[in-house]
Amino acid sequence: MSTQVEKIKELVELRAKARLGGGEKAIEKQHEKGKYTARERIAMLLDEGSFEEMDMFVQHRCTNFGMEKKHYLGDGVVTGCGTIDGRLVYVFAQDFTISAGSLSEMLASKICKIMDIAMKVGAPVIGLNDSGGARLQEGINALAGYAEIFQRNIMASGVIPQISAIMGPCAGGAVYSPALTDFTVMIENTSYMFLTGPGPVKAVLGEVVTQEQLGGASVHSTKSGVTHFTASTEEEGIALIKKLLSYIPQNNMEKTPVVECTDPIDRKEDFLNEILPDNPNHPYNMYEVIAGIVDNGEFLEIQPKFAKNIIIGFARFNGQSVGIVANQPNQLAGVLDCNASRKGARFVRFCDAFNIPIVTLVDVPGFLPGTGQEYNAVILHGAKLLYAYGEATVPKITVTLRKSYGGSHIVMSCKQLRGDANYAWPSAEIAVMGASGAASVLYAKEAKELKAEGKEEEAKQFMADKISEYEDLFSNPYQAAKYGYIDDVIEPRNTRFRIIRALEQLKNKRLTNPAKKHGNIPL
Repeated sequence: MSTQVEKIKELVELRAKARLGGGEKAIEKQHEKGKYTARERIAMLLDEGSFEEMDMFVQHRCTNFGMEKKHYLGDGVVTGCGTIDGRLVYVFAQDFTISAGSLSEMLASKICKIMDIAMKVGAPVIGLNDSGGARLQEGINALAGYAEIFQRNIMASGVIPQISAIMGPCAGGAVYSPALTDFTVMIENTSYMFLTGPGPVKAVLGEVVTQEQLGGASVHSTKSGVTHFTASTEEEGIALIKKLLSYIPQNNMEKTPVVECTDPIDRKEDFLNEILPDNPNHPYNMYEVIAGIVDNGEFLEIQPKFAKNIIIGFARFNGQSVGIVANQPNQLAGVLDCNASRKGARFVRFCDAFNIPIVTLVDVPGFLPGTGQEYNAVILHGAKLLYAYGEATVPKITVTLRKSYGGSHIVMSCKQLRGDANYAWPSAEIAVMGASGAASVLYAKEAKELKAEGKEEEAKQFMADKISEYEDLFSNPYQAAKYGYIDDVIEPRNTRFRIIRALEQLKNKRLTNPAKKHGNIPL
């Protein structure tokens, strides 16, 4: 056998060894937990045969605590590039079969390498996280590795899309990379995220919690808002990532993806003319409105279980990808609060960073009152949403369906925040507050005097008349239209067509903000 043939044989054997990760037994343990291996996950994610692996032969350089005797090819992470529906992406998948996927200096360098290349070529980065945390044997070198990754997450933010899938444990400093990325997917009953685990929590606070209670998918999808999606299986989670990518451009220099549209652009939905209850205090379901106006009723909701009083997500109009922000009247009457404000603000900023037009559907009675909200800085959180809309330079189309009161009217993409096309249904009420509240403030003195004179019935009739007077003035969109704050009052069933036409008119919109290092968004 020639030397060349021997060397090729050695290469083939080394590749086979690397693909086994931590070995057959470790792979079996991973499967017993109901989890896939790093390579199996990549195979599910990427187009068949498209994966080009990098740094297969990298090994750690640690000589402490007997680590010089433990070497595995690839060192706990699989990295490389491939395609999803023909579009280039870079991917890393932590390999739990090798040292529990713990992060070493060399493992971090592999991740950093593909992130650097992704920035150069303008392609998304997808991270599949399944790691026991920092490799303790490497000490400060492992911490430095995390920081190197975080710095790249920060530099890539707003330049290329970054998506994190949590496929197992993600604890301590490891949680900050997913937190810095644009979207996070968690797997129910399998993955968890927390800065401090149940052990230290019990030792320091005496609080007994399980990993699931502390940082499981249910917690982060409903209470904290840390994760954007949850999935019952890894297959479902990976399918979500693929669907999400279909709405997003490759980088911040590209326009949004456009697909062929088979849904008529002038499709009228007559039910929209009757969807609003006669009583303005009664709820209806905003999801029905969204389904009625977007292409084929398809809507990819983001954070569906968190701050349900506001809805965010991606849809298409005439094949063009857009971001939708909508108040949800059947959840807390659609009011804005701390969580809804920050949920909406981050989504608006993502859309603006990646040239995705924003469609806003408004039915908002105000901000949620109370000490709970004020103590939790609802002022600052509301200002985030205000800032995000005012800063955004992408096409912004706003449709006011019913209520739009006070400060909440302003922050929901009003004309003064550089809204491009601001429409209203005939049912729209745009005012400082509702008629009853306004009348009680404006005519409190007169009503009080009538009551002091013992004229209770006259006082009631007086207030009823004043409420009716305020309703006549503001319980319609024409006062706002009179001043040009609303561009047009539209028939509800024509909403789809009017949005599509506005998007077409705005496709070449050019708007830049004043030159600056960066603004100081209220955090």
